[in-house]
Amino acid sequence: MDLFTQLEEINKQTPLAEILRPKTLDEFLGQSNVVAPNSPLLNLLKTQRLFSLILWGTPGCGKTTLARLIATKVNAQFIELSAVTSGIKEIKETVEKAREALRAGQKTILFIDEIHRYSKTQQDALLPHVENGTIFLIGSTTENPSFQVIPALISRVQVIRLNPINDISMEKIINRGFKYLEENYQPIQYEEDVIKFIINNARGDARCALNLVENAYFASNFSNDTRLLTIEILESITQKRNTRYSQQEHYDCASAFQKSLRGSDPDAAIYYLAKMIEAGEDPRFIARRLIVCAAEDVGIADPNAMNIALSAYRAVEIIGLPEGRIPLANAVVYVANAPKSNKACIAIDHALADIESGLDYPPPMHLRDSHYKDAAKYGFGQGYIYTHDAPDVEQQFMPDELKNKKYL
Repeated sequence: MDLFTQLEEINKQTPLAEILRPKTLDEFLGQSNVVAPNSPLLNLLKTQRLFSLILWGTPGCGKTTLARLIATKVNAQFIELSAVTSGIKEIKETVEKAREALRAGQKTILFIDEIHRYSKTQQDALLPHVENGTIFLIGSTTENPSFQVIPALISRVQVIRLNPINDISMEKIINRGFKYLEENYQPIQYEEDVIKFIINNARGDARCALNLVENAYFASNFSNDTRLLTIEILESITQKRNTRYSQQEHYDCASAFQKSLRGSDPDAAIYYLAKMIEAGEDPRFIARRLIVCAAEDVGIADPNAMNIALSAYRAVEIIGLPEGRIPLANAVVYVANAPKSNKACIAIDHALADIESGLDYPPPMHLRDSHYKDAAKYGFGQGYIYTHDAPDVEQQFMPDELKNKKYL
């Protein structure tokens, strides 16, 4: 380090969440489905074999931490980029560093935070280097990668879903935070409900929880070499009253909300909407539930319900809360009052089940693509009748093996 870098490190106030970031997989909490003993991920890491993957999960669930721990476990060079501030230039620079490392016998993990923010062109630039093994990509995203990451990249990576940190693990993380602060500063006393308040406020986000632990600790009352933390102090910091809303209630309210919409009870749906807003739910999460209901439960009975739900999602993205409550409420009332039909949902599920069970057949010859030079010699498209020219002529559209199959 040069002198200026040393001064930066001395004067920098490192957040508690960064200080307590797990250094080993044994310290990594809240993702037992991914890092449990004999889990596929751990078994792969034991063989020292690398693979590209995308970590999909809510903020503060451990995506960046897990990526760094994977690199440590396999002794790989770890290069971290943010999709917000990097582009093709930085990707090319990383590839050159990876090639240099390979000459020295070391593999490279390129970690891209918020990879869903990369454009199609930027994602395309990763493809050849992931495919030939020059780099191993680990992307992190809070958005569904099936919608935000190009198919060509999805086909070259393994998607791992990380859950919000559960309440038991969150309590351990919070206690670690208080223990560190006590060991490095002064002892602290706090009421029994303090831990529950922080858990409810964080909603599965470990970074959020530790930030609140740190802020609450230094905002607490100080007397006789001991700090005293109360619920009132936490409420003052967060500008929220101590409402009960555990992680279980997060799922329970979302379930009740969607079932109220399905059951055409706008009053109940509005109540659960208010409960989720008051508890601090991400309004985009609420809007996503609304979109699902508009598609699954209203469906073809009122196609406009989907447009209303999508518009509500876009509105809350643009204006946020508290104003976002209004388009959400409008959409909730509309979807709840709309006629319901799940025929299309049942149809697609039955068709998917048939294909998965082996009823996977090609289209009839007359329906196959004939817009290229050699199609005619294979018989593709021959006999097809343009429907607009002869709307009364019946044609077979199902595969031959399923010509009498009905899904609707």
